[in-house]
Amino acid sequence: MIAAVWWRWLGAIGIVVVIVVVGMSFLRALSAGRPRDRIEPEDVEGLDVFFVCGECGTEFRVTRLGEIQVPRHCGEPMNVVRRPREPSS
Repeated sequence: MIAAVWWRWLGAIGIVVVIVVVGMSFLRALSAGRPRDRIEPEDVEGLDVFFVCGECGTEFRVTRLGEIQVPRHCGEPMNVVRRPREPSS
């Protein structure tokens, strides 16, 4: 009878260890995320691309694009606007 109690305890401890190991490996995999590809900056000066704030109208002209991340102004993300190229005089 005493041997059966020890087997139950050993089985319970084994189950706890398996749950902890599987849980930790799952959490480690989630926290690692996916690898990000490095994007080389691209020259877009000739395309007339602007970031425009919808609240106050502030505009930023984009000359080089790196990793795509729209800036914020007035607490809101700015809108990406591409305008036709104006003829130079």
